[in-house]
Amino acid sequence: MPPPAWAAQAGGGDTNRLGITGFCWGGRITWLYAAHNPNLRAGVAWYGRLTGNTTREQPSGPLDLADRIKAPVLGLYGGKDDGIPLETVERMQAALTAADSRSEIVIYADAPHGFHADYRPSFRPVAAADGWSRLQAWLRAMGLADIRSCLELSR
Repeated sequence: MPPPAWAAQAGGGDTNRLGITGFCWGGRITWLYAAHNPNLRAGVAWYGRLTGNTTREQPSGPLDLADRIKAPVLGLYGGKDDGIPLETVERMQAALTAADSRSEIVIYADAPHGFHADYRPSFRPVAAADGWSRLQAWLRAMGLADIRSCLELSR
């Protein structure tokens, strides 16, 4: 059963207010899901890979699908990410602009990959706090529940 259907059936979730967020690999999945599910209202991708080697199981990356993104995604990226070159993030921004997407990308100039992971040396508290505030504002602006409410429901 797909996650939205499960949420509606098991937990009484409102699938009319479907949102997604993810960090690193989950950030990549956020972009891909926004290109896949027409019922998605919004997403927030934290430093998700935008390109990469394609395989049969992974035939395309977010940059390949930028013109098919159906829901607005807020991308949060580090300007000093060794795994996701700034040039790739800029290409994604250009592709989203060309597609007339409602998505946006924020680049934290001095932040590395994993800047929100407070258990790693890459943690940058200022960028992490700003990103979290932007996530909450983005989801509220898109008509979704405040993330704190979602976290309370998941306990």
